[in-house]
Amino acid sequence: MTYARGVTAMPDTVELIRAKREGGRLADDDIRWLIGSYTRGDIPDEQMSALLMAIYFRGLDAAELHAWTDAMINSGERLDLDGLTAPTVDKHSTGGVGDKVSLILAPLVASCGAAVPQLSGRGLGHTGGTLDKLESIPGWRASLSNAEIMTVLGEAGCVICAAGAGLAPADRRLYALRDVTGTVESIPLIASSIMSKKIAEGTGSLVLDVKVGSGAFMRDLDSARQLARTMVDLGGAHGVRTSALLTAMDTPLGHAVGNAVEVEEAVATLGNQGPDDLVAVTLALATEMLRLAGLNADPAAALADGRAMAAYRAMIKAQDGDPDAELPQARHRALVTAGADGFVTSLDALAVGTAAWRLGAGRARKEDPVSAAAGVICLAKPGDAVTTGQTVLELRTDDAGRLDRARAALDGALTIGPEPPPRVDPVIERIG
Repeated sequence: MTYARGVTAMPDTVELIRAKREGGRLADDDIRWLIGSYTRGDIPDEQMSALLMAIYFRGLDAAELHAWTDAMINSGERLDLDGLTAPTVDKHSTGGVGDKVSLILAPLVASCGAAVPQLSGRGLGHTGGTLDKLESIPGWRASLSNAEIMTVLGEAGCVICAAGAGLAPADRRLYALRDVTGTVESIPLIASSIMSKKIAEGTGSLVLDVKVGSGAFMRDLDSARQLARTMVDLGGAHGVRTSALLTAMDTPLGHAVGNAVEVEEAVATLGNQGPDDLVAVTLALATEMLRLAGLNADPAAALADGRAMAAYRAMIKAQDGDPDAELPQARHRALVTAGADGFVTSLDALAVGTAAWRLGAGRARKEDPVSAAAGVICLAKPGDAVTTGQTVLELRTDDAGRLDRARAALDGALTIGPEPPPRVDPVIERIG
């Protein structure tokens, strides 16, 4: 069923809500009108909330989703990267626990000859935000003008910064509304939110890191595949070479979960001393980014010989940060110990992420402050042998009053058995 109206009639928001509620499809012109009118403030939140709920239950078909995403892109400006001589490629993660990959990946891929314009976000709930992590570096700036973005790209080959207010402004309004109306968990709305910003960013290629597991937004493989395929198709339809890797997020990535502690681990990884799972995911994404960018380079060699570290330091300096400055340290620490001898068989990513959030590393609302120093250090992970009383987790916070609630989040998070669990490859599959 397709909603139809007279050629000369102006759209009626209530009629469009009813049409989608009843399973009809919205015409391209009506979608453009809806997004434009809502962005300008002509459609009230209560009406857009009703439409979002109808989309949550009824979905958007491929043509509707293309028109919806296109309207969101065209609601604002686009970043013009045509002045760059290197091929442009970016990466987006759907969010996880301990996911500091961007801090390593952007300079790594830049050191292999690409230009990496990475517009990133802040954390919410148990998942961390790249900007929050980097802001633990003294002096570092997340907010850059378009001219400054181009300058940093020219100097360092990569930039990680906040999206400007003029980039896909419709998404900013719609995301805030989805967050308070229970309509976040909609694959078409997730896909259009992510891809509208990335396409407006102007990159030529894009690799998506779609996390799967307890600490991810997508808990099961089928949903993750559906989201990945939807975003890959959207990218291709809008002229951006796009592929996706599904990566595991049942266990935190690496050992550090927080802000400054993740920067420390990222720098260690750039110094060729990173944990195996973090290195594996980073190199897999780097290889895929270079493939899409048409570059024949070995990212493992760039990590080993110091080129990636040099690019990281150049990026931090170009954004007024001091890569040599001491990072914030937490005032209080507490230990969680093993209750038995054996092997760690599981470490729940959601529980660890929630604990870090409660320690102050995350926020419940976008306007909440975060602690740079708070977080969790995972000293034992699945497959590691432990003995009774051995420290398995270290909690860090600036507020000792937060420790009890963080401990409560970790009840049952770590399990110990007599045999090590099967080894799990953190990279599950590629799509696109």
